[in-house]
Amino acid sequence: MSTPHPLAGIYAASLTPLDADFSPDLESLPPYLAFLASRGCHGALLLGTTGEGPSFSPAEREAIFRAARTVREEHPGFRLLAGTGTPSLQETIDLTRAAFEAGFDGVVVLPPYYFRKASDEGLFAWFDQVIRKAVPEGGYLLGYHIPGTSGVGLSLDLLARLKEAHPQKFAGIKDSSHDAEHARALGERFGDDLLVLNGTDSFLGLALEAKAQGCITAPANLISPDLRAVWEAARRGKPFSSIQARVSAARHVLERYAPFPPILKALAARLYGWPRWPVRPPLMPVPPEVEERAARELDEAMTSQSNG
Repeated sequence: MSTPHPLAGIYAASLTPLDADFSPDLESLPPYLAFLASRGCHGALLLGTTGEGPSFSPAEREAIFRAARTVREEHPGFRLLAGTGTPSLQETIDLTRAAFEAGFDGVVVLPPYYFRKASDEGLFAWFDQVIRKAVPEGGYLLGYHIPGTSGVGLSLDLLARLKEAHPQKFAGIKDSSHDAEHARALGERFGDDLLVLNGTDSFLGLALEAKAQGCITAPANLISPDLRAVWEAARRGKPFSSIQARVSAARHVLERYAPFPPILKALAARLYGWPRWPVRPPLMPVPPEVEERAARELDEAMTSQSNG
């Protein structure tokens, strides 16, 4: 990372604490973000996929934004990113404005995922409007590339056009394609000119070698110290294969229990003493026997790599 972007680093795709009635547990959010900060995270993405973002109303999202910013009373340098993309252009503009008004550093924006055959021309017009109407000077927008979930990918040509049109405000991409070749293609096409935050823990080292500048991942809720260690080693040109092996082992275990929010909430409670926060339907909590098996497999996988 010769010239790191201001948002370069390790981010957790944060869980969203909930009360028993499925309403946001706003009091628990700042302490949870402080926990992530204490474990090596440069920041957190609120209301992404792991944060169950599409399950919340605009009013609930704005309340979460306001609650999250109080983490800076204890960790003033902790960066906050918000998931603000919806199929509605105006709602996305309104949520993006709200995130920046709450003091967030950036937004991670899904493409409008209902019309899955939208052209690059249409997607450019949509993102162009969001950036022009909602991203202030000094603010950053990243496109959220997760085609396996959203059904709408962000092509390299689209990214290049958005970067040319908005060289500062369009920072780059959260790459959750889970595709090693795509991670390499981003590096080959853009080098350091586009901020790439990879979304797949097992590809972190590969992505960093391909000019990515960090990651935003779900397992960072549990394994951020190892992710930070890979990032630091890569920055210094030091070997990181043994740490990456632990990260990959953890990721491979957790992938067997996807979608991530239920298993991560269960393991955050089990391993770190957080409340057993529910997930919003249609997601469902994991049964005790599944939690037990996942915890055992995770421990065995990481211990095996540590001893190997």
